[in-house]
Amino acid sequence: MTFNEYQVEADKAALGLATRTFWYSALGLAGEAGEVAEKIKKYYRDGAGLDGLVKELGDVLWYLSQIARHANSSLEEVAKANIEKLASRKARGVIHGGGDNR
Repeated sequence: MTFNEYQVEADKAALGLATRTFWYSALGLAGEAGEVAEKIKKYYRDGAGLDGLVKELGDVLWYLSQIARHANSSLEEVAKANIEKLASRKARGVIHGGGDNR
C-alpha cells in the first residue's frame, strides 16, 4: 500500500471534527504520540512487551494523514520532502545537531 492509497482509505474513517478542524487532528496526534511513548516507557521500565505498539503507531499515522490533508498536502509529499531533507543534511554533514534549518 502506498501512502496515497492509505490516505484515501484513512479519510473514509474521518468523521465529525476530524474532517473539519486542524486543531482536533493536532491534539489527536499529540495524544496518540503520548500513547506510543507510554508503551516504550513501560517496555524499558517494566520489561513489558510491545503489544499494541503497532496499533498506536497506526493511530499516529492516521492523525498525520488528517493533518497533511488539512494542509492541502499528502503523506506521499510529506514522506518525499522528509527524505530529501535528510539526504541534504547527510550530504552537508549536519545530520546531527539541532535546529530546523541546518
